[in-house]
Amino acid sequence: MTPARLAAARLRESARVKLAVARTHGAVFDRASALIVDALRGGRTVLFCGNGGSAADAQHLATEFSGRFLRERRALAAVALTTDSSALTAISNDYGFDRVFARQIEAIGRPGDVLVALSTSGRSPNMLKAIRAARRRGIAVVGLTGAKGRAFARLCDAAFVVPHALSPRIQEAHIAIGHVLCEIAETALTDG
Repeated sequence: MTPARLAAARLRESARVKLAVARTHGAVFDRASALIVDALRGGRTVLFCGNGGSAADAQHLATEFSGRFLRERRALAAVALTTDSSALTAISNDYGFDRVFARQIEAIGRPGDVLVALSTSGRSPNMLKAIRAARRRGIAVVGLTGAKGRAFARLCDAAFVVPHALSPRIQEAHIAIGHVLCEIAETALTDG
């Protein structure tokens, strides 16, 4: 297959996955965006976490909220739990990597915050412990996962289950979902 044909095939596949999310997740967008907007309106924080590529996505999305996405507006409180190398290494060393996000949530999470948990597989122990820590603190959870993450999704208040098994297609959809959630929040908090 030529590079041009491969590119066209992968881009069509990515578009099909995103269109499937659009067709099947309308109610999830309603619920997730309400949780995020209500938290931000109430002076709370949106916490993001994930592993590997999902860690990079968590950082990217937190920045879209705290910086600016499409509109000039006030900064929105958002933090990626993946960015403090001292916290990541100390917690991993002292408590184990499976507690790396849970411990941070225990430290800074407040009732009324929202955790956005990104896991393509839905099986990462540190992500599952993060969700449990959020629950104990009265923090709502918005989950983003892939087709194999249905058990993970059931632990969340609102969950996007991308209907694909390959991480690249799942992550492409996760960024699109995150951008839409940011635009919804930005619009709601700018317009009223």
